[in-house]
Amino acid sequence: MNAPPVLPSTAPFDAAQRAWLNGYLAGLFAAGGTPPPAASEPTVARRTLTILFGTQTGSSAALARRFARALSPETFTARAVGMDEFATLDFSRDPDVLLITSTYGDGEMPENAHAFWAHLNGPAAPRLTGVRFAVLALGDRNYPQFCQAGIDFDRRFAELGATRVLPRVDCDVDYDVPASAWLEAAKAAFAGTPATSSEIAQVAADGERLLAHDAAPAFSRKHPYPARLLVNRPLSGAGSEKETRHFELALGESGLAYEAGDALGVWPTNCPELVQEVLDRLEFDGEEEVGLADGSRGSLRRALSRDLDLRKPGEDLLRFAAHEGGDTELAALLAPEQRPALQKMLWGREVIDFLSDARGKTAAPDFAAMLRKIQPRLYSIASSPKVHPGEVHLTVSVVRHESHGRMRKGVCSTFLADRAASAAVPVFVQTSHGFRLPADGARPIIMVGPGTGIAPFRAFLEERGVTGATGGNWLFFGEQRASVDFLYQDELETMRADGHLTRLETAFSRDQAEKIYVQHRLLEAGRELWAWLQEGAHFYVCGDASRMAKDVDAALHQIVEREGGLSADGAAEFVTQLKKEKRYQRDVY
Repeated sequence: MNAPPVLPSTAPFDAAQRAWLNGYLAGLFAAGGTPPPAASEPTVARRTLTILFGTQTGSSAALARRFARALSPETFTARAVGMDEFATLDFSRDPDVLLITSTYGDGEMPENAHAFWAHLNGPAAPRLTGVRFAVLALGDRNYPQFCQAGIDFDRRFAELGATRVLPRVDCDVDYDVPASAWLEAAKAAFAGTPATSSEIAQVAADGERLLAHDAAPAFSRKHPYPARLLVNRPLSGAGSEKETRHFELALGESGLAYEAGDALGVWPTNCPELVQEVLDRLEFDGEEEVGLADGSRGSLRRALSRDLDLRKPGEDLLRFAAHEGGDTELAALLAPEQRPALQKMLWGREVIDFLSDARGKTAAPDFAAMLRKIQPRLYSIASSPKVHPGEVHLTVSVVRHESHGRMRKGVCSTFLADRAASAAVPVFVQTSHGFRLPADGARPIIMVGPGTGIAPFRAFLEERGVTGATGGNWLFFGEQRASVDFLYQDELETMRADGHLTRLETAFSRDQAEKIYVQHRLLEAGRELWAWLQEGAHFYVCGDASRMAKDVDAALHQIVEREGGLSADGAAEFVTQLKKEKRYQRDVY
């Protein structure tokens, strides 16, 4: 019997994914050493394959739609469906399901998946006997609850009686290659005709074959537009504990279009001083040749500047540092069960903190291979294209702080604040699939946006003004001190004076002994807020996911329960209905 094929160690998968794919290939060769012959007719012909996506920033949605177009029309009728549309599904009629979901915050479900997850765990949860499924989870290994939403859906579908046709695959931020290989295997499993080893190997080699069905836009995440920075001005005043800035960029002839509620992706470059320090620490001159992100070859300095993440150390670098430095404590923290403790230890530390014992102990290509690829930062757009044609505005908190005896800089925020004036800013538009103004301009809106969470609501207010929307506009804004942290104060007060901003509630936490936040202002205005909701108002939240958004959500439930005279369960049902009707939308991070 011939030995089954094995993916090379250079294939772009982590150890778990490589083991799974090798096992898949081995299975193809289990009977006689060759893949079983394809049937003359597919076992399943023209079945509907539902690609159910849970999305926060749009990546899962875009992937699901790409996959729906890429699947063979001779075998499947594939459709991509957002998890917020789960009520339209009939699993008894269409039992084949691919689930693609991201995770955000501390292992939480993405915004459009909350109601579906609650449904699967509620008293009316469906039995999924007869359903066949596979899960692709998107995440970021730097977070403790890596791919938790995908893990939860994979477990719950099985608990409800569904049959898993493929093991779940967890993808890091560079997901194209493993996602494409997963789809190839899923297509074979659902169709009943196993993929050949050459098909799987081809996917592993280039990772793009299944995505090549799309006509790529002129400028996109992979091909960003070099925008010119027009304005870089401070929003916070002298004496503020924060540095918040307003940026305006020219979109020129890019053809990039956006709507209020969308985000702008920015590809940063690393701080030149930090790049030089890394080179000095390892005794490199920067001219060593390494592989670059675009597949070409270039200098290590260029790779460290543009392609590689110098902020978050990956496990390969940590294992190298533990071995070369004889750090048994770090080595112990790399055990899977120690991930929470590892994340706690890593807080405030960067790649440079783990290079003290690495001088002269690695070649430049090997060192570059240990680092993660730099990722774009997404910022909520702070402008309406109808008011600022050809421009896009951002509201950014610039990160500078001291940690573990070193000054730290936010990669993208300081790129914009300090270096973008002398260089083009690579950008792309990230379309929002769940943060939109109501189509009916007569509907009132309630916006909760402390700090830089004000950004999309500046865009909303501009948009509502230029389109002549007649519905009321109510904004809750919070920061530390009114004298130095009241972002866009002049604009907001002008809007309030002319009646466009119907109500403005502020919460400045440090202006009195007892800290006051936006959730406290919500509770104080609970009766009026309930009245607005009864009139059909849409409720929006933008900002910090870990604390603020949770506190605001709790306040909303409390208001609904108190002012609506409902039980806790009744209030929860009311809020769930708001989400189903897309009247409760969040842009949180």
